[in-house]
Amino acid sequence: MAKIRAAITGVGAYLPEYRLTNEELSTMVDTSDEWIMQRIGIKERRILKEEGKATSFMGAEAVKELLKKTNTSPDEVDLLICATITPDMPFPATANIIAHKAEIHNAWSFDLNAACSGFIFALATATQFIESGRYRKVIVVGADKMSAITNYKDRTTCPLFGDAGTAIMLEPTIDEVGVMDYIHRVDGLGRHHLHMKAGGSLRPASCQTVENEEHFVYQEGQTVFKYAVTGMADVAAEIMERHQLKSEDVSWLVPHQANMRIIDATARRMGVSKDKVMINIQKYGNTTAATIPLCLWDYEKKLKKGDNIILAAFGAGFTWGSVYLKWAYNSQ
Repeated sequence: MAKIRAAITGVGAYLPEYRLTNEELSTMVDTSDEWIMQRIGIKERRILKEEGKATSFMGAEAVKELLKKTNTSPDEVDLLICATITPDMPFPATANIIAHKAEIHNAWSFDLNAACSGFIFALATATQFIESGRYRKVIVVGADKMSAITNYKDRTTCPLFGDAGTAIMLEPTIDEVGVMDYIHRVDGLGRHHLHMKAGGSLRPASCQTVENEEHFVYQEGQTVFKYAVTGMADVAAEIMERHQLKSEDVSWLVPHQANMRIIDATARRMGVSKDKVMINIQKYGNTTAATIPLCLWDYEKKLKKGDNIILAAFGAGFTWGSVYLKWAYNSQ
């Protein structure tokens, strides 16, 4: 009996119109275009400015585009998983709100929090539901409104982040395409180096936590950089070795878009040339759970059925991992 695999059959995305450039940032904090480009590689990032719009809005818009592209009725969707660290509110799940806004009424849904590794963790989770044979159409959303938790007075973190919503469709196939394998890992020690200090049950919001600006991303840059370079590069190389893939066998590396130096280090460790690396960090910055699917959306027309693709990410927690997939379709 042929093995059922989970294949990506479509990609959707939503990007806010407002572009926050390095030049504008330099009027807010002591930084410059040259400094940001040299150390991070970001030129501009998209910001969701409209009042009353949050992560669910971007996620729902991406899902609507996905349903249209794949000619899928909302009622055909079995499950929707949303990877995010910026939910509209602590509860209900942002996935539920996205499903409602996209008129998906016959599915169940839930959120998954793995920070910048959120999409690949959610992709692996969704894969199990497809491979079980019980589900035929599963949507994975990666969406974050990082501007909501970015301190625009902190020059070390405010150049990093942007906002975006993305969605991919997973469907079963018996062809030799789809998600072939994944390796995911966590180390809770990392929580000390990259986190939000307040707003949870450990330190609920108070006048003091707001006054101390503890509801924003806190990052110890050098420590996170060191772990990220090692984690992403090692796990991407490990999945290649597991499947006896040489660098020439890899059609595309899709790395989390956090820092150009981390992207370059991962490519070097894998022996993959830069022309095989999906890069859009310069346009969008770090959109957390949205970065990898945003790359797939950006590069979709270049992808061919059977392409060997390696996804790799590293995020707060620490969380990190890699996915090996074969692309399932030729874009029109």
